[in-house]
Amino acid sequence: MYQQKIFNEPRPEILHKLMRENGFATLVTAADGVPFASHIPVLIAGEAAGGLRIRGHVARANPHWKQLEDGAPVLAIFHGPHGYVSPSWYGDDGNVPTWNYAVVHAYGRATLMAPAELRTLLQDLVDEHERRFEPPWRFDSLPAALIDGLMRGIVGFEIAVERVEGKLKLSQNRAPEDRSRVRERLAASADPTARDVAAWMDLLAR
Repeated sequence: MYQQKIFNEPRPEILHKLMRENGFATLVTAADGVPFASHIPVLIAGEAAGGLRIRGHVARANPHWKQLEDGAPVLAIFHGPHGYVSPSWYGDDGNVPTWNYAVVHAYGRATLMAPAELRTLLQDLVDEHERRFEPPWRFDSLPAALIDGLMRGIVGFEIAVERVEGKLKLSQNRAPEDRSRVRERLAASADPTARDVAAWMDLLAR
């Protein structure tokens, strides 16, 4: 992606945090120069030193899995919070609107999962997203025959991540007093996504 040094975020712990908190990824490959994208929930495992992995699945009817099977280069995009910044929030005139955002690009190559790995993935996805509910719904509450039938309709994959890029455009190019005003206005917004941007501005300031 296009990078400016002031917005580049190299710290693995920050990048992995954003990936894990925003696990609905855009998966992109290209065949014969034509890009193809799928939007899917994924799980992140491992760290940079131990091998970062992205696990997910697509419908078997989705031709994207055939490109993954061929070992094509894959880009997974993780969109963090984002929000509009009004020039009226700055302390002087002559400014223009902009957009604050956080995003991670992860590059690698995929392999397809065996049935046992796919079943584990489905269980892990359910556990990850059901843990906030009481009581949580259990994947293994489904009849075995139904699970087997559902699994035949999807294809699981794992991406071995080779490179990760992060960009946090959070008013770092502005004076401290301007950054403070922007953070305060975003934090006071009725939009929860704008408040999330403010939280990331707080994190970046630590």
